Amino acid sequence: MNFKKYRPFGQINIKERKWPSNVITKAPEWCSVDLRDGNQALEIPMNLEQKVFFFDYLVKVGFKTIEIGFPAASETDYNFTRYLIDNNLIPDDVAIQVLTQSREHIIEKTMEAVKGAKNVVIHLYNSTSTLQRNVVFNFDMDSCVELAISGAKMIKEYIDKDDSDTNYILEYSPESFSGTEPDFAVRICDAVLDVWQPTPDNKAIINLPETVQLSTPNIYADQVEYFCTNTKWRDSIKVSLHTHNDRGTGIASSELGMLAGADRVEGTLFGNGERTGNADIVVLAINLMMQGIDPELDFSHIDEAVYIYENSTSMVVNERHPWAGKLVYSAFSGSHQDAINKGMAALKNKDEFWEVPYLPIDPMDVGRSYEPIIRINSQSGKGGVQYVLDQYFGLKLPKSFLVNFLPVIKAETDSKSIELTPQQVFDLFDKTFINLYSPYELISFREISHDSKYAAVEAVIKYNSEEKKISGTGKGLLDAFVNAFTKETGIKFTINMYNEHAMKSGTDSTAITYIEIIGDNDAKVHLGAGVSTSVTKSSIRAIISAVNRMI
Repeated sequence: MNFKKYRPFGQINIKERKWPSNVITKAPEWCSVDLRDGNQALEIPMNLEQKVFFFDYLVKVGFKTIEIGFPAASETDYNFTRYLIDNNLIPDDVAIQVLTQSREHIIEKTMEAVKGAKNVVIHLYNSTSTLQRNVVFNFDMDSCVELAISGAKMIKEYIDKDDSDTNYILEYSPESFSGTEPDFAVRICDAVLDVWQPTPDNKAIINLPETVQLSTPNIYADQVEYFCTNTKWRDSIKVSLHTHNDRGTGIASSELGMLAGADRVEGTLFGNGERTGNADIVVLAINLMMQGIDPELDFSHIDEAVYIYENSTSMVVNERHPWAGKLVYSAFSGSHQDAINKGMAALKNKDEFWEVPYLPIDPMDVGRSYEPIIRINSQSGKGGVQYVLDQYFGLKLPKSFLVNFLPVIKAETDSKSIELTPQQVFDLFDKTFINLYSPYELISFREISHDSKYAAVEAVIKYNSEEKKISGTGKGLLDAFVNAFTKETGIKFTINMYNEHAMKSGTDSTAITYIEIIGDNDAKVHLGAGVSTSVTKSSIRAIISAVNRMI
């Protein structure tokens, strides 16, 4: 790769930066730009119905500022703005935000578009980076500042003349801030603020866009801190962030920008936007939640957010997308499955905080169930198999059964190159261990007598197609049955392990018994399981299953 044609981005000269030691303790003010930045990046932009549908959802989850478009640049955006206002679709506590360039005819149409709205953010911008000034606009710093000032003055004049009840909030973006000299960014923003004259009680918004990511996110944080420290209007403005994702660190840039002093964050659901997109507000919000901070946005039904997004934009949320992808709460790796299984078990004894290995949040907090957490394929281990059988069917397999069953799982998944559903896992366990009927089968079983020292039984067993009555005595029912079976068949073995439990709660519980036997001939351990509504019968069936697997 031709790396020599690129040069590293320069460092920001901050002698004693403070942001690395800061901690985020509260949510920022959020602004969704899905309907402007996100929409303009779609191959097929949203129609009016889709925009209204999306707008209503953004309101529902808690956004108080929603950038709805660029009314002067598009008749579609203009009509949408008027549709929301004329049909009273904007709640009183929600502000719409509209974008405008520093041109008189554009500002005029923008102000016309928002007439009658209760709360409006007028978002003025012009590009300020060295590259844009030199290559695109071919003007110097003074000309760039003059363009910004002229737009700020025009907007102020329109607002001063407006005798309506509209609450105007002013926002300025030095677009391409990430490529702008830090001192020039302060200069041009302060010049705009000198026109608008905000106060601590009536703040303006200065939005600092990482329009194109040019560096690691720590440098963007330095840029933000430099601005916050050097602007003369800090107590009268809200510092806002608008990060893109060219280098894949849009979320990190926003989080570090908050550490650097920002009060507000603009972004989109699932990171939609130009090129590689914007900072993902869903991820940012849930990141706050997992730190014990109220995100002030409600994504407790994450699948609804995915549905709204995919049906409105025709984009797809990747299966591995943080917090929202279909597979992000699933574990296939055996070691991960074992850790999750143990973590979920340990959680039952805790009252306060969520702590489960590999699951930084409880899936149920975003509306997901525990069902898909552990998935069984060729990479799975004992912990995963145990979790699935326990979670779905109430089976608590002894270790020897897990060790013996895992190769069966791997052989099945390897040979067919598939993932097994929980039902398929159970069916495979059933086929391998439970109530095996060949060559021996238990037809009936009757207890003749039983006390603390002595038991006698009669049973009917079938060998291939022939039924035989057997009887025997012993120290207990199982011992009596083993003696009767051995006397009839000549197959000698001893019971090495016995374990049983109910498969589900209630008076009609089904019992499952796990048996290990050791054959006299081979001295090896053989496993079998039995299921019945009777514990005694499930135990006898387990013995028969183990014998059938031995011979």
